[in-house]
Amino acid sequence: MSNPYLQVLRTPHGLPMVLAAFIGRLPLSMVGLGSVLLIASETGSYGLGGAVAAAGAVTTAFAGPVIGRLADTFGQRKVLLPVLAVFVASGICFLWAVKGGWPRWTFFATAGVAGACIPPVSSMIRVRWTHLLRGSTRLPTALAMESVVDEFVFIVGPVLVTFLSTTGHSTSGVVTAFTLATVGSLLFAAQGRTEPPPGGRASSTGPSPIRCAGLRVLCVVGAAIGAILGTLEIGMVAFADQTGHKALSGVLVAGLALGSMASGIGWGTVRWEYPLRQRLSGILVALTLLTVPLLLIRDVWIMIPFVVLAGSAVSPSIISSFTLAELLVPRSALTEAFTWIGTAVGLGVAVGGSVAGKVVDAVGANAAFLVATVATAVAAAVVVLCQRLLYVPAEHAGTPALAR
Repeated sequence: MSNPYLQVLRTPHGLPMVLAAFIGRLPLSMVGLGSVLLIASETGSYGLGGAVAAAGAVTTAFAGPVIGRLADTFGQRKVLLPVLAVFVASGICFLWAVKGGWPRWTFFATAGVAGACIPPVSSMIRVRWTHLLRGSTRLPTALAMESVVDEFVFIVGPVLVTFLSTTGHSTSGVVTAFTLATVGSLLFAAQGRTEPPPGGRASSTGPSPIRCAGLRVLCVVGAAIGAILGTLEIGMVAFADQTGHKALSGVLVAGLALGSMASGIGWGTVRWEYPLRQRLSGILVALTLLTVPLLLIRDVWIMIPFVVLAGSAVSPSIISSFTLAELLVPRSALTEAFTWIGTAVGLGVAVGGSVAGKVVDAVGANAAFLVATVATAVAAAVVVLCQRLLYVPAEHAGTPALAR
């Protein structure tokens, strides 16, 4: 039987689009960490670096839906190119500000503008797959593949930027991130044959997709997933340090990503019989249960396989959320809808990481994992109680296996 991912990549013009998007989205996992390392190198303050990176993450989250709506209205290429230009210009100003010893408020201002204008290639390629494969049984596989690529980006990106920033010039990591964003976004924008047509007036004057009750439910899921990622990233580093194995903190974080990536690959190959909304509630319940052992484990070597298991439920939750959004929201507003979920994930990461850090300082690393458990339990409860809002009539689902 043919590999379903190969079938997706055989879609006309699909492979060049995927390669361009991979390059273009690498900066998502590099800019924040690269900024922290650069500022710490120049000022000696990790706290300042972390605050500046957080400012960029917040502006990324809030600007996403605005850029998404513009892309739905005018077309992806017409929006992506000017956004990229502002991103590059603000990135250059950020480098000058840090290296030139400008007032510290300029660090926040330039990082904030750059964060708001990070090219949203990840959301845009999901919309392109939806345009190319709408109604096809290959669409869930394509969306699963994009989630796997996201996981891979967040494995490779931090390693690359850390290596560049610590072994070469202090600006190497940030400069490489901005260069990759430029090259990847230009190559992606050049893929005109895969770009969906702009929605025009229907997108600009129509109601925001966030008014769709089902999408608001999916944003709750996105926020919970973000809280899990933010909590576990902080908690794992603290746990490794607390148990005297700080060098293994990267192994724990990578284990979470690898578990998520592996399950995402498998999830996209299965032909499901259960309605999508029920699959989402089921995987969220499973994710809640899989975080419970993390509260109790005290040995780092035992923790590693349980982190991989917890990660195995993350990617299917994200895949199911994006697939449901594609079915619930009018196609003229799909880019904005996807960016709303991305915004929820980003805010969840920020809030989850912040709360987890305070819990670590007050109680300890294991207690911080309770933040992830509570966040997922709340999301699972919301999805279970709001199944009616996630209902998609079979005639709108393209195939009965997608949703009911």
